[in-house]
Amino acid sequence: MTALPRGETPGSPAADDDSVVADPSAAVPAPSSQDEGHDGGTGSTTADDAADAAETDGDESGTSGTDGAAEAGAGTGGTTDTDGTAAADDAVDPSAAAPAPLSEAESELAAQRELRERIEKRKAEKEGPIAAGAKLSGQAADLLAAVRAVESGEKPAAAFFDSPAPAAPRRTAPAPAPVRPRAPEQAPAPQGASPEAVAAVAAVLAEGGAPGALAGPVAEALGAQAADALREDPWQLMAVPGVRPEQADGFAQAVLGTECGPDDERRTAALVGWLLERAALQGHTALDATAVRAALAERSVTDPDSAVQHAVAEGVVLVFQDGQDDQESDAPAQPGEDAEGGAEDRAGQEPVQVLLGLDRYALAEESLADGLARLINACEKDADWTEPASAAGSPSAAELIRAVAAHGLVAHTGGEAARAEPAALITAARGLGLRALGAVHSVDGRRRLAEATGDASTAVTLAGLLSGAEGPGRDEEGAIAVDLLVVLDAPQLDVETAAILVESLADGTRLVLSGDPGVLGSAGAGRVFADVLAARACPQIVSRTPDPGPIGELVSGIGIGELNQVAAPGKEVVIVPVRDAGEAVHRTVQLVADSVPRAIGVPSADTQVITVGHGGSAGTRALNAALKQRLNPGPGRFGGFDPGDRVVHVPTPGRTVPGVVVSADAEGLHLDCAGTEIVVPQERVESSVRHGWALSAHQAAGMRWPAVVVVLPGDAAQGLSRPWVYTAFSRGERHLSVVHGVDQALQRAVAQSPAQDRTTRLRTLLEAPAG
Repeated sequence: MTALPRGETPGSPAADDDSVVADPSAAVPAPSSQDEGHDGGTGSTTADDAADAAETDGDESGTSGTDGAAEAGAGTGGTTDTDGTAAADDAVDPSAAAPAPLSEAESELAAQRELRERIEKRKAEKEGPIAAGAKLSGQAADLLAAVRAVESGEKPAAAFFDSPAPAAPRRTAPAPAPVRPRAPEQAPAPQGASPEAVAAVAAVLAEGGAPGALAGPVAEALGAQAADALREDPWQLMAVPGVRPEQADGFAQAVLGTECGPDDERRTAALVGWLLERAALQGHTALDATAVRAALAERSVTDPDSAVQHAVAEGVVLVFQDGQDDQESDAPAQPGEDAEGGAEDRAGQEPVQVLLGLDRYALAEESLADGLARLINACEKDADWTEPASAAGSPSAAELIRAVAAHGLVAHTGGEAARAEPAALITAARGLGLRALGAVHSVDGRRRLAEATGDASTAVTLAGLLSGAEGPGRDEEGAIAVDLLVVLDAPQLDVETAAILVESLADGTRLVLSGDPGVLGSAGAGRVFADVLAARACPQIVSRTPDPGPIGELVSGIGIGELNQVAAPGKEVVIVPVRDAGEAVHRTVQLVADSVPRAIGVPSADTQVITVGHGGSAGTRALNAALKQRLNPGPGRFGGFDPGDRVVHVPTPGRTVPGVVVSADAEGLHLDCAGTEIVVPQERVESSVRHGWALSAHQAAGMRWPAVVVVLPGDAAQGLSRPWVYTAFSRGERHLSVVHGVDQALQRAVAQSPAQDRTTRLRTLLEAPAG
């Protein structure tokens, strides 16, 4: 096994390039080397946290006793960015204190601002609660009085239907509005709790010494009766992402006093649910009961067995004994009877693994297994695929077409070059008159699939397909109107999304799951593609089309555990050795801003930086700060952003949408995301937008760029794994630079065989005999 070549940077780095970052350790903010959990006093989540909430490294354990980032409900989220969200009016700097008289134009602008303020004030008053009808008059006041009379029982409801309603005055038809361009999409905002509920929760939090900033998230998580629920069971505070058990313990002690203890059933039940929620952030849909009991013992629970049984009895979690051969009783399994308990005493039988899981993931996996079985059994062979298979451009494409002709569910594996085979399948199916469509996870993936098929209508994003914003829509029965659906980048498919997708397919629809099994898994819980492959529930077509070029050769070796030396005459692969994280930041900025554009011909806008995590002295935060300073310096007038900044929008945890800042105004931050304008409201900028010159490998999965710079500082060694390296190194199309500072850790990570890093039930459900 040979190491990667220690080459030079593309081109000759300028000797005086130190002007880029004269002193990286001083010019770039240096967060802590390891990610920090949220302080319980913060009620907001940054965009890094939203993205990290679903990022899962292969070496993470869902039952670790340490309080990592996932424990805080924010994945690898670290310290919150210090850039606060500035008011939208900061985009204009009025000189109100200037003694000079205003010009006509300035007077007009001031009048417009005043008008906008009055309009916004009226809107806020309308959206707020109406106090006892004091602001109503006329017919509206009469109507309110009538409603209250019926509710109080003073008058029957029929009394108000005897008199006919007054005829509405006729209005002249308005003139037709002129045709306007399509309005920008408004980023969806979460539905908040009522002000009354938030105020009541804030009062309870104040009693326990908890920060009032948590009132909104608590009310949203626990519902309208959140205050009563929290006073009765203070440990329900752990239902809020970012709140750790020790913080909930302190709050409960303040609220309940001496009545609470470590073995309080309310505490143990909340802890069990919290452990399962944290495990879901790391990709698990279930956990071994033994591991849960061990984690409870680390939290000072003296009787973990009873705690688990109580949580099951209360319906906090479900218990499973999948794979049990003994079906003598239909009674629910007891979590105490696992590999350490009574199941081991059964003569001639293997110990049965007892799993605990949350009902949402259990239902999703069972629904998905049933749906996949339905597609397998309902396949209709009513078309002749012989001619398309014979005309396929490669043997692998022909094999895929023949498999789809005879089966309702097919799995297809391969690298980037193998995407041509699903594209050929879609084209062939359309030639037969079938409604064929390809779904991908990113706008970039949609572009690449459309280029492969030569037809933009053949490619949609999975989110757009499920929402109805893209694709053919639904038929009269509510099913997606397709005969063949190919899901590319299938490893990025989490179990809940997969269940919704399969439930949306009609009987007889053919489904192809296609992807590269070597990349990192989905952002959400589950390992759908890996479980389908492991269960062998359907035909599996392995592409024989290798990725071309030095990058393809390098990545292919990584896939089998070898970090090979590759010939790169055109500087397709370059290794840049560094001594420390400060030098890593310096060299990364140099590569993106100067060396790669000059020597490779790829502009900075098409070069993506990928690093191991968000925290640390060479994480995404530090790298983004340095890259912004060099590529788009500015004051960051709107939440730390300026027009021209490269950003990523995280509308939901685990979903990353790259874009560029266009402008900012009272509506929010305007982004251009691959030609689609998105407006992020001001209050959501901090939680859903971050700079995007540098990403983590999880965020970069499913996307490709002409050039990629992978940064491996010395403190990143523990975060490396073969899937991580495979994913990061395979994101570049023409060029890959590796800023290397981890010595032999990279080779060890590649050589180590990746183990199943997620506990799921889908494989067992797929392998179970029908009936």
